Amino acid sequence: MNRNSERIPRSLLRGSSILFWRDSDMTPESFSRLYEQSDIIIGEGAVIERLRRDTQWELDPHVVNAAFIYEEEKRAVLASIYRQYLDVGFSSGLPLLLSTPTWRASRERIKTAGYEDQAVNEDNYRFLDALRSAYGAYADKVAICGLMSCRGDAYNPSERLSEDDARRFHAWQARKLAETGVDFLLASTLPALSEATGIALAQAATGKPYIISFVFRPDGTLLDGTPLKDAVSAIDAKVNPRPLAYMCNCTHASIFRSAMMHETHVLPHVRKRVVGLLANTAALEPEELDRSKELVTEAPEIFGRDVASLHREFGMKILGGCCGTDQRHIQSLATHFDIPS
Repeated sequence: MNRNSERIPRSLLRGSSILFWRDSDMTPESFSRLYEQSDIIIGEGAVIERLRRDTQWELDPHVVNAAFIYEEEKRAVLASIYRQYLDVGFSSGLPLLLSTPTWRASRERIKTAGYEDQAVNEDNYRFLDALRSAYGAYADKVAICGLMSCRGDAYNPSERLSEDDARRFHAWQARKLAETGVDFLLASTLPALSEATGIALAQAATGKPYIISFVFRPDGTLLDGTPLKDAVSAIDAKVNPRPLAYMCNCTHASIFRSAMMHETHVLPHVRKRVVGLLANTAALEPEELDRSKELVTEAPEIFGRDVASLHREFGMKILGGCCGTDQRHIQSLATHFDIPS
């Protein structure tokens, strides 16, 4: 069977309390309505970090978890993690954001890993869409983003691409994801302005809505030292259409809060353009996280309360988890918001 037309077996969806099946009819237009009309959208928690620390399966050194879907046991464990987040969203009634397992699925990495004959980005979207579709009418509240990142080490801005090189490098994956039917594109864990601008240009060219997500320092700068106000202004002025919004990920809520409060690096108009955080459980900066041999975590109730408060303090619309989180943290977060009518 051609993988491009393969439907993920329903047997791999067993174990969820959801017993019905439908095809989601989410479109970019309906996603835009969901985004505009929702007071809060909860994000998934960690996926890659949980696979790295909590399972027997090794991540691919090149594409990380993007090839898990091609082996039944690995695909099942990946599905189990996503179902846990879907179950939280379903039980809370809140809109939910899921990301395709394509954070490291550039054409270069796919070829190096030996999967150039597979439609890796497309197959990962179909895998996730099948899981979403199993949740009946709630599927219309689940948005799937096509996930991308920088070419090199996300914690090392010295490996950044130039703007032009980044546009060329990332255009292939942006196009592949856009063609699958993802609801929008998300470039996450970006450490430097030049590569973020190039990714934004590549994503804008697809016609899909897209969001740019940086890693913040406490002083309101990117990892390359660019003040957030300058980064947002530069991309908004350079790229047409401009990003739907900006986010932060792989950053603790306390660091995010400190950054957003900086009086010179983050101005009022920038705070309006930043709409969310996918938060770590460790109040460490990237270099400290990178050197940490043990996972630093915090109790789900502390995480939930602290991250939820960012909605009240700064109007954050998209809130979820990154390193150190699991379904318990997202469940705790969801309890702080009212079920939409």
